[in-house]
Amino acid sequence: MRQLSEVIRGTVWDALTEMGDENPDGTLANLTAPPHANQGDLALPCFALAKAMKKSPQDIAADLAQRVATVLTSIDGCSEVGSDGGFCNFYVDVEWLATQIMADTLNHPESVGYFRPPSSLLIEHTSANPNGPFHVGRSRNAILGDTFVRMHRLAGDDVRAEYYVDDMGKQVGILAWALANLNDEKVSEILAAEDMDEAPSHPYKEDHQRVRYYQAANLLKAVDPEVELGVTKLVQASEEADAEVLAIFESAYQPVLDGMLETLDRLGIGFDSFTKESRFIVDGSVEVIMDTLGKSELHGTAENGAHYLELENRGVQGKSTKFFYQRGDGSSLYATRDIAYHQWKWTEAQRLMNILGEDHRLQSKQVGIALDELDIRNPEVVFYAFTKLPDGKMSTRRGNVVYMDDLLDEACARATAIVEEMRDDLSAEELAAIGEAVGLSAVRYNIIRVSPEKGINFRWEDALSFDSDSAPFIMYSHARACSISRKITAQGHDVESLVANEVASGNWANLSDSASTLVKRIATFSEALDSSIISQRPNLFCSYLLSLATEYNRFYRDNHVLVEGEVNSQNLLLSEVARILLSAGCSGMGIIAIESM
Repeated sequence: MRQLSEVIRGTVWDALTEMGDENPDGTLANLTAPPHANQGDLALPCFALAKAMKKSPQDIAADLAQRVATVLTSIDGCSEVGSDGGFCNFYVDVEWLATQIMADTLNHPESVGYFRPPSSLLIEHTSANPNGPFHVGRSRNAILGDTFVRMHRLAGDDVRAEYYVDDMGKQVGILAWALANLNDEKVSEILAAEDMDEAPSHPYKEDHQRVRYYQAANLLKAVDPEVELGVTKLVQASEEADAEVLAIFESAYQPVLDGMLETLDRLGIGFDSFTKESRFIVDGSVEVIMDTLGKSELHGTAENGAHYLELENRGVQGKSTKFFYQRGDGSSLYATRDIAYHQWKWTEAQRLMNILGEDHRLQSKQVGIALDELDIRNPEVVFYAFTKLPDGKMSTRRGNVVYMDDLLDEACARATAIVEEMRDDLSAEELAAIGEAVGLSAVRYNIIRVSPEKGINFRWEDALSFDSDSAPFIMYSHARACSISRKITAQGHDVESLVANEVASGNWANLSDSASTLVKRIATFSEALDSSIISQRPNLFCSYLLSLATEYNRFYRDNHVLVEGEVNSQNLLLSEVARILLSAGCSGMGIIAIESM
């Protein structure tokens, strides 16, 4: 489709120039796959040309179609050019298209998403404070970040998934103080006074145990200044690279982090590397950065001796024009250490991507300006809107959260119950495995399918949806394709030989409408993936995968692969290629492509 599109663009560019279009590149930017079938496989709207050319869009489209039809229909790939309702429409030759894509997909399934030269990419995501279990509010960062990792890998990029560990901040300081100064009895007493003393839903996990200490310390800190004083002393020592305090902090947060990673692993989310924030204090890089920023023309000093960059002339408005990077006592701030972290990350990859909540926009902009001052490139940043409960934002400190462990347990239990109603031939082990895969995939899908900039109001009925716009629908389509292959093999046929012979025959004549539509959908797999990556909207590839599953189901309904013991090799080949792409697409989304449902 890309190859055909490039040929069309060149021919149409010449025709538009002849017709008097002064900006043919701008016009051709609107050449796209249309939403309606009667507008061709590619369509160019001509409405914007009407005023300059003093003609109706319908007449312009008809004139353009007449000018390019002879040239385009004489080349391989374009079967027809026409116009309708102000659109110039281009139709692909499906036989040519099938010849181009089927063999390559079948013979090289590992590279089905490749569209451009690969790059080296470090994606930092999640990086949540290790002070309690993962809750639904945090999950969007992790699931989005992991989906970007997966999509880039599917596109052929060399990707490293990175977790930046906040091992010296106030949140960890509170947890460390609590573990050193409180016991189970005291924690229960403090939480009970606020009606928060609920038994952990996963008592075997340290993250669920230790978050109670963290919550109790926060409540105590609000009424006892000695707690604040103790926490502050610990945090200050950590910022001075006190090895003993950093070790105490690690012993406090590591079991919590391990519990969080266990939850993420259940969702198929993993990391290639972990980098501690304290690293950049210990190795002296933060000190060098503060000295360098002190020489910037933006540098200023507050009355208390703190150092900052004045950013008003760099586009920062309001009360936050001053970016403080060093306290009056000489210690650094989190954002300063973030700058050192970015400086180091550029030694690790050709490209950097950060996944951040929308509340980090200002700090990200401030850090970006500071990076400019240090002649350090800015990373790519994807911001996402929050996932909220109906009554407001989730908070580990306040305890008004839905923990991911509980959501995943509920999702898998509901999925198992649904599968059990549909299948009475499964063993307990098979039922549990399918229920787990369906439940986890449904949770991921319901986050990925929403564009990052749009907020999500958490509702159980949405998170556990099994409707047609859902992960289970895509999974079932893949399982159906697997079932066809198994059935043919069970009847003594060699699927691999059958499809290889069909590819060699090159016969794609007389395809049905639903088969032709499936071929076209298959042909845009890598383009849909690339478009989703470039626009930084995983939901677009999510939509593509759903449409591929839909078109496969229509094809399967109309085109039987096995009829009275005889195999239709052409339909089998189409089914196998769709299976390969459905499996790859599921991998790119983190959906579990099970072979039986």
